[in-house]
Amino acid sequence: MRPRRLKNEINVVPYIDVMLVLLVIFMVTAPMMTTASIDVPSVGKAAQPPAEALQVIIRADRTLALLAPGKAEREVDRKELSDAILAAQSKSPEQPVLIVGDKNVKYEAVLGIMDELQRQQVKRIGLLVQPTGK
Repeated sequence: MRPRRLKNEINVVPYIDVMLVLLVIFMVTAPMMTTASIDVPSVGKAAQPPAEALQVIIRADRTLALLAPGKAEREVDRKELSDAILAAQSKSPEQPVLIVGDKNVKYEAVLGIMDELQRQQVKRIGLLVQPTGK
């Protein structure tokens, strides 16, 4: 009598059956799924800024100005900007700060100001855009 030899093969038929069942399930359920639509605001539909917001103006030559509600626009440097915003935030911690960048200023300058304000623990920071005239 001969000794039995072991087979070193994998039976893949059950795996194929499982994959076909999963394929059918996905094909049936995919059309039933609802997709979410996200309404991204465009510049033409931008909301008006709050009236009491502080505005940090970055000009094309990277000079900074601060426009506080009810006050005239004044030139500031980065250190004065932080001090002035922290002073205004001490009176009203929820007062928003809007960054107004000239269209010719590099995005890096805008992000630098935004990063500086975040490091100073300013909570509400936004970017002001000019609506397009239609």
